[in-house]
Amino acid sequence: MNDIQDDSQEEALGKAYDSQLIGWLWQYIKPYIGMVLLSISIVVPIFVLELAPAWIVKHGLDGIVAEREAITQKPEGVDILDQMVDPSFIETLLTAPEGTDNWVWLALMYALASLFQAALQFINMVVMATTGQRAMRDLRVKIFSHLERLHLGYFDRIPVGRLVTRVTNDVENVAEMFSAGIVALVTDIGKMVGFGAMLFILDAKLALATFTVVPIFMVAAFVFRLRIREAFREVRVKIAHINAVIQESITGIKVVQLFTREKRNFDDFDEVNGSHRDAWKRSIHYDSMLFAAVEAAEGLTVAIIVWQGTGMAEAGTLYVFVAWMRRFFLPLRDLSAKYSVMQSSMASTERLRALMDTEPAVLDPETSVWEAKRAAAPASEKGSVVFENVWFAYQGDDWILKDVSFRVEPNGKVAFVGATGAGKTTIIKLLTRLYDVKRGRILVDGVDVREMPQQVLRRRIATVLQDVVLFSGSVADNIDLGRPDVDLDQVQEAAVAVEAAGFIERLPRGYQTEVRERGSNFSTGQRQLLSFSRALAHGSRILILDEATSSVDSETERLIQRGIHTLMQDRTAIAIAHRLSTIRDVDTIYVLSSGEVVESGTHDELLTLRGVYSELHRLQSEGIEPTGIIPDLPAPVNA
Repeated sequence: MNDIQDDSQEEALGKAYDSQLIGWLWQYIKPYIGMVLLSISIVVPIFVLELAPAWIVKHGLDGIVAEREAITQKPEGVDILDQMVDPSFIETLLTAPEGTDNWVWLALMYALASLFQAALQFINMVVMATTGQRAMRDLRVKIFSHLERLHLGYFDRIPVGRLVTRVTNDVENVAEMFSAGIVALVTDIGKMVGFGAMLFILDAKLALATFTVVPIFMVAAFVFRLRIREAFREVRVKIAHINAVIQESITGIKVVQLFTREKRNFDDFDEVNGSHRDAWKRSIHYDSMLFAAVEAAEGLTVAIIVWQGTGMAEAGTLYVFVAWMRRFFLPLRDLSAKYSVMQSSMASTERLRALMDTEPAVLDPETSVWEAKRAAAPASEKGSVVFENVWFAYQGDDWILKDVSFRVEPNGKVAFVGATGAGKTTIIKLLTRLYDVKRGRILVDGVDVREMPQQVLRRRIATVLQDVVLFSGSVADNIDLGRPDVDLDQVQEAAVAVEAAGFIERLPRGYQTEVRERGSNFSTGQRQLLSFSRALAHGSRILILDEATSSVDSETERLIQRGIHTLMQDRTAIAIAHRLSTIRDVDTIYVLSSGEVVESGTHDELLTLRGVYSELHRLQSEGIEPTGIIPDLPAPVNA
């Protein structure tokens, strides 16, 4: 399975153009091929309209100011140009109608050409930007959908901030390539070739003399490009460091303020901020040098045109050469910016492709296989759970669970206890297929969970987590979680049953009260009661309580114990217990140590054994938190 690049690759700029990556992006552009063709078709008329203003001025200089006084030898190139475009058409177009001043007519034609060019340029930019944004919208949807299908282990390895960057910044970088990168770059190169060709057609000798500066400039531009590339890479590295310092400081702002660390954090930020400024100064230095080189090359070119063209070409021809050569050099002025956009876009595309190529480790069975299996033996949703010789490791052979077996009958109540790291929560993750077992199997109502679609499995299991996650939206939205089969009446009934209705109805808008980010407008106990309401409203046959009362005080715990008993009624219940006092009434308690079930029985039976459970109970009674394997205990009693 492929992972996203490491931090050293995060700031890499890479190639400015990669045909394989462009080919990969094509799948998202292809649906909008019509808009792409429309944009390409507009480029030619835009180029013609860019030629027109200088040609109009040439007509005025040659025909009106000079009164069409021909020079001794007409350039051969004009004959070639006349063959390409009907001169009578141009002549007719630029000749003022009877009764209209020639200068007024030429000014009008100049204005019209400029306006039409601006209009087509506007249409072209809108079409390309729209194409890019639509394609990137589709890409962003694909990425988000793909992220939702990746298994939990992927998110344990990849920082959340980096994944957010993929869906936001990286996609925006690719979109920018369409509006200011590859399209503009290709168009600019095409225009430069076009202007050069037209100048050679107009007067080959003068064009040859004019372009003597260009090769020298191209060498200088290549050198500057390498320098600018490295400077932009350094800027990206520094901004990444700034983001890291800001994120660390804001995330730990409570500790920063409590331990008066503000000055140290400020000094760290000031240092990385200064290095970022210096990196930008270097990039601006090289960018300015490139811009200055373009200006110098353009000035030398105009000097050569005046020097070589005087007495050799008409005044209008000289003007056309000056105007078109300025147009020739115009794209080179922002060459570094376009090059940087392309490099950044290619790097972002490569990271996006790596993300999309990451295969989910937990896969659903083929739909046809599941449908056939369900038709052959319709599953009865009674709520039985069986673990058969289950082994699991997050990495390699570092086993978290070792040959774990147990059975929970429908409506049975069991609990798992053990020191931190014993493997309790891992059992829940395997049952809900956040991970798949390495060996053995897990059965729900007699069906291997790997042979059941994930949504079908998880609809049968309601989970109450220790850390309750609330989403933006109303209180009712956070209970029904968008399921169309859970209406407001069911939401209210569930809240009443777990005794959450009291505080909900006292809220300003009751069940329609908006939940703030991370549920900050609710206490820990209230968030837990909302999670109970959520689990009850979804009507699942299997209930999982993952240390559901470990984060609340004793008074709140007593309040929600009645809610837990309500949840457990007529359901198969599996509890991960932090406080042993909360699980005395379950049918069976399984004691885990180092990934193995070492004891099982009722609360009283396990105390009588005077083994691991008894020691856990003693330590907790004395207010000591067990954090590892309990030492100096009798030999384990296997379940």
